[in-house]
Amino acid sequence: MELKHIDIAHLSVSPANMRGVTKKPDLTNILPSVRARGILVPLIVRPSGAEGTYEIVAGKRRYHAALTIAGEQDGMDPLPCAVMEAGDDAAALEASLIENIARLDPDEINRCEAFTRLVREGRSIEDIELTFGLTSLQVKRTLAIGNLLPRIRTMYRTEKVDVVTMRHLTLASKTQQRDWLALVDCPEKRAPTGSQLKAWLFGGSAIATKVAMFDLAGYPGEIVSDLYDEDRYFADSEVFWTAQMAEVEKQVSFYHDTGWSDDVVMERGAYFDRWEYERCPKKKGGKIFVTVSHRGEVAFHEGYITNKEARRRAKGEMGSDAAKPARPEVSAALGNYIDLHRHVAVRASLLSEPGIALRMIVAHAIVGSPLWRVDVEKQRAASDAIAESVEVSQSEAAFDTKRREVLALLGFDAETPTVTGGYDGEHGVAGLFVRLAALSDEAVMSILPVVMGETLAVASAEIDMLGRLLGTDMRACWQDDTVLPDLIRDKQLLTAIVAEVAGDDVAEANADTTAKVQRGILVDCLTGSNGRAKVEGWLPKYFAFPPSGYRDRGGIGCVERSARIAPLLTPAQIEEEPEMRQAA
Repeated sequence: MELKHIDIAHLSVSPANMRGVTKKPDLTNILPSVRARGILVPLIVRPSGAEGTYEIVAGKRRYHAALTIAGEQDGMDPLPCAVMEAGDDAAALEASLIENIARLDPDEINRCEAFTRLVREGRSIEDIELTFGLTSLQVKRTLAIGNLLPRIRTMYRTEKVDVVTMRHLTLASKTQQRDWLALVDCPEKRAPTGSQLKAWLFGGSAIATKVAMFDLAGYPGEIVSDLYDEDRYFADSEVFWTAQMAEVEKQVSFYHDTGWSDDVVMERGAYFDRWEYERCPKKKGGKIFVTVSHRGEVAFHEGYITNKEARRRAKGEMGSDAAKPARPEVSAALGNYIDLHRHVAVRASLLSEPGIALRMIVAHAIVGSPLWRVDVEKQRAASDAIAESVEVSQSEAAFDTKRREVLALLGFDAETPTVTGGYDGEHGVAGLFVRLAALSDEAVMSILPVVMGETLAVASAEIDMLGRLLGTDMRACWQDDTVLPDLIRDKQLLTAIVAEVAGDDVAEANADTTAKVQRGILVDCLTGSNGRAKVEGWLPKYFAFPPSGYRDRGGIGCVERSARIAPLLTPAQIEEEPEMRQAA
């Protein structure tokens, strides 16, 4: 390239410039610098049609900043320019992309449209990978946005569609996209978004290929790949269910051939609650119970009969011609008397045996009982992005490591999703108690926090209580510069948070900018990008124990719950909180 200083009147923006020709760019963060020091970084230009004129391939924002200042000062010195040789549009577009990506990340739609133009100019996905240092998946994700209808891309650009919804729409056909837009326009219906959109696209539930029992190579239906997820999905649920249930029938036939007496394929979505069944081996007439979830998952439960059938079989074993049984020596009233006295005696004995009581309560928490049941917290997320941020967090990784240790300690299957409810042995609570009785007190105590953690309710007062008493330090286990900024939509809140991370001067200077610009500043401060110093250890006020808000508007669940439990804490406990945090 040749370096020249070219009069601003001889410059214009090239159609190959990835930021477009007509839209005036945001100059907020470069005008002060250009006013003070002029244009220091050369624009990339190439000769245009007219003699002595040039079109700007990269540097549109600097050019517009120079135009603004030229208007203020009635003229400006020629601008430094690196002149490209006349070439094809693809080379010019690549130069524009490389220069812009290095200086200011373009929005996702701009980059998609630019990559699409490169493909039209003859560049392959492999060429784009090598030119911009991206993976094949990253390029395909960007190009997938180009498959969206122009109106959907505009809605995403103007923040009328969130990123999760936009990504799910890349799975939709053009017809599905139009149907979705019709729901958006309908005053009486609500268009699905987020995870609900994925279910809508796939006819009620998104069925991943990993649950298929059949060979995908011979599957006659269409399979859709999710470029933002590792999974692939069946486009037509009816075709999937036909193939899946055919495989279930094959497996059932195999069970019959190997000597099982009967099978029960339960209604789709029904649960197999083990406390309603008894173990029964194959040679004694045990059955196969088959459960099928709405997500396509199939499970075979071998060797069970219902409690009702077990009682019926027990009666039948006596034979229809058996003599009438003698009157029992214990009447119902006497039996009740005996049972109650045995109960209170054992209950009193437990008072002096906390180790046995501990094992029994752990067994009850894991298995359940006729009197009480413990449910596992589902951790339902409002979006896939939120769910992913929790799954990859340090805290979740630490808890999962300990959960696997407890599964091994109890002899459970290592792939069991939870300890609570994971016992699949005989005799229920009593069977698990025998295992726990063989463990030391220390080992049982190591199980208890995992069971308690699995059954601790989200958004509960107990979370705020325990966080304060345990001295939980969120700075040590939370860090996020992607999901949280995108969830903050309130301008006043964004301004307050920008002031906290970037300083009052930056917040005041950008108070009137768009929410997108403010979020960009927040991300820059958290990541140390675009010339901003990285802010270490920042923690939103909501995450602290006790939490607080940024505005005096109320309606913050964690703050309200914390206020409710505050009177329960003694002054001594509150004073100890800083020491407890430091110890933790």
